[in-house]
Amino acid sequence: MSDKIRVRFAPSPTGPLHIGGVRTALFNYLFAKKLGGDFILRIEDTDQNRYVEGAEDYIVEALDWLQIPFDEGPGKEGDVGPYRQSERKHLYREYADMLLASGNAYYAFDTAEALEKLRNDYEAKGETFSYDAKNRDSLNNSLGLSEDEIQQKLDAGEDYVIRFKIPAGESLQFRDMIRGGMQIDTSILDDKVLFKSDGMPTYHLANIVDDHLMAITHVIRGEEWLPSLALHMLLYRAFDWQAPKFAHLPLILKPVGKGKLSKRDGDKMGFPVFPLEWKTEDGSIYNGYREDGYLPEAVVNMLAFLGWNPGTEQELFSLEELVNAFSLERVNKAGARFDPEKTKWFQHHYLQEMDEGVLTAQFKKYVEAKGFSTENMEVGVLVSLLKERATFMEDLWEQGHFFFEAPTNYDEKAAKKAFKDDTADILANVRDIVEKVEDFSAAELSKQVKGWIADQEIGFGKVMMPLRLSLVGEMKGPDVFEIMALLGKKEAINRIQSAINVIKS
Repeated sequence: MSDKIRVRFAPSPTGPLHIGGVRTALFNYLFAKKLGGDFILRIEDTDQNRYVEGAEDYIVEALDWLQIPFDEGPGKEGDVGPYRQSERKHLYREYADMLLASGNAYYAFDTAEALEKLRNDYEAKGETFSYDAKNRDSLNNSLGLSEDEIQQKLDAGEDYVIRFKIPAGESLQFRDMIRGGMQIDTSILDDKVLFKSDGMPTYHLANIVDDHLMAITHVIRGEEWLPSLALHMLLYRAFDWQAPKFAHLPLILKPVGKGKLSKRDGDKMGFPVFPLEWKTEDGSIYNGYREDGYLPEAVVNMLAFLGWNPGTEQELFSLEELVNAFSLERVNKAGARFDPEKTKWFQHHYLQEMDEGVLTAQFKKYVEAKGFSTENMEVGVLVSLLKERATFMEDLWEQGHFFFEAPTNYDEKAAKKAFKDDTADILANVRDIVEKVEDFSAAELSKQVKGWIADQEIGFGKVMMPLRLSLVGEMKGPDVFEIMALLGKKEAINRIQSAINVIKS
């Protein structure tokens, strides 16, 4: 086995990548990078019936978006490729034959019908059929046949599978890096199929062979693979190979109630469970974190805390800081509850931290995509005014859309309160003051208008409420004088005049 740390993320291209899979990829990446190792992507596509077009590209794009790219994999060939199992088919039969030759595997000629009958017979007695050490000698397999009889069946073209021969009555002990020491009685294990009648390996054989040939030192994968660990350890022993170290990550749980996080939870509570948007052949669209406006840094920071903690109070980590802080010793055994609100908290932080020039450019693009011009607007100043209360790009628009589109009506409840008999005259005075201001800055506008309010001894609200309504259409937005300065003299006066016209009509 290699001295260099080598880990792999090995998804099946059967649809969009769930965030549970992304979390597995992230933890593999962090572990490898902290120890100067390699992060490998292997596409486990031996089940061609479930293969979905575009799923592999989706996986690669998601890893790139999250800035956790692989070192070796499809399109980044290393010395141990190819990295798609469908392109490695020729390898697996050789290793199945090695197990047959050593007596660790056997041919099973049982038909699907015969096995179905056995299952039904057992069920009728209230029992469960298992192809295992207790009954394998009485079934239709090569264990009780001579070499000649086996060859005759093979020559006759009888369908068969190759099963692993689980050693009987053994107490198997092994260690998981997260869960510690474990023990299992082999009598509860069944003889799993390693090679199918269609000439393809099952997951168990292909996975072990590939991990060995790719010199994988640590297998970091989801808890759902824990029941397969005993078989995989026995396979390593049967091949006389050194097994990698294993670490099984805790499940990601629903935000409420029990059970594993699913797409339905996201649909129900309005958050994505996929990194990128996914469109199915039937036209269904699954939301993605990217398309919903999340920043990759926020998603990575959120995923890191699903099952891991740094042992300190720190919650905000750059990718580099995560690499330095990460260790499998601080990964929990218990399931990690997903918190959509915490994800938004991370998103808010990273939007505030974002380079203002980049944020401004992105907001300009967002506004223009909605069909509005940004030509006469100081978008950078606007962004700095609005961003404190924004979590997503759409929040900036929600808070500042009125800068790009003048109000065509006024909030009914606010207008009833703000627009009185003397309001048109008050606004006309404000309009005249604004028209005379030469230095059209927020500070100068504030000085002139507030000075006039003080001189006239008018209630502050009598002026400021209708003024805000005339500019915005609602009682929201930043400082009124900042709004006027950004709108410019001509637009500010036009809006005040429009409000006067409405009040007078």
